Amino acid sequence: MNALEMLKKINAMAEFNRWCGIEVTMAESGLVEIQMPWRPEVGQYSGFLHAGLIGTLIDTACGFAAATVAGPHLLAANFSVNCLRPAVGQKFIARARVVKPGKAQIFTSCDLFAVDAEGEKLVANGQTLLTVVQA
Repeated sequence: MNALEMLKKINAMAEFNRWCGIEVTMAESGLVEIQMPWRPEVGQYSGFLHAGLIGTLIDTACGFAAATVAGPHLLAANFSVNCLRPAVGQKFIARARVVKPGKAQIFTSCDLFAVDAEGEKLVANGQTLLTVVQA
């Protein structure tokens, strides 16, 4: 099973990811892209994507990127998110990469883009430290 097939299978098992509408659109060793469409219920009071969902997209993309090099048994040990501008768009794309793989910990980074008729705009970025869990 290749990385994209593995992540699509994992994503389909995650009820929260299904509720969010998260789709894995690209995966190869150390690199992942996921997308989520805009829906009013993922917004905050001003109509922007809620910061909790910004964190969700960054955490999910980073975890999936790590899974391409270490398998799916991972837990987030720490993650940080930088909200750079209001997240407004028709969909959101998170692109994550493994910065430093390891046997016990994997460091990842992610950029989150809002997409509208004018194209992509960087709205947030973040980093995640994931711990490899022995199954």
